[in-house]
Amino acid sequence: MRRAVCPGSFDPVTNGHLDIIGRASRLFDEVIVGVLVNQSKTGLFTVEERIDMLREVTKSYDNVRVESFRGLLVDFCRAQQASVLIKGLRAVSDFDYELQMAQMNIGLAGVETLFMPTNPLYSFLSSSLVKDVAKWGGDISAHVPDVVREALETRLNPPTDRT
Repeated sequence: MRRAVCPGSFDPVTNGHLDIIGRASRLFDEVIVGVLVNQSKTGLFTVEERIDMLREVTKSYDNVRVESFRGLLVDFCRAQQASVLIKGLRAVSDFDYELQMAQMNIGLAGVETLFMPTNPLYSFLSSSLVKDVAKWGGDISAHVPDVVREALETRLNPPTDRT
């Protein structure tokens, strides 16, 4: 079975992430979306909330599953019996960093990295940018699935008690 891991923090998942996951699902028998648990960072959404959103927005893909991991990505790949990582690249600047990671991963565990160029529609898109726009009340509906938009609006702009 050809199995790949698509890792990230997904805080939150964007349409750019979904584009990469969907394209990877056509290339591999199974794609495991690995949600990084990073205790040194405080995310806007908990790991459980991110997993729930990812499961909701990837449910149309029969061969995609979502799991969390902590520690080395290559250890997660070994545990999942996946020998390939999928990484989306938005710009040349992404490549510089991701190439170093890919070389380390092949050296540590023989895990290959497949770089996928991002669809030009999403080349500027990042979770951080989406959160910033949502924080100030901007329209993010073209950049995230509805369930994510609703979660962002609720989290960043909670209703106020006017009593």
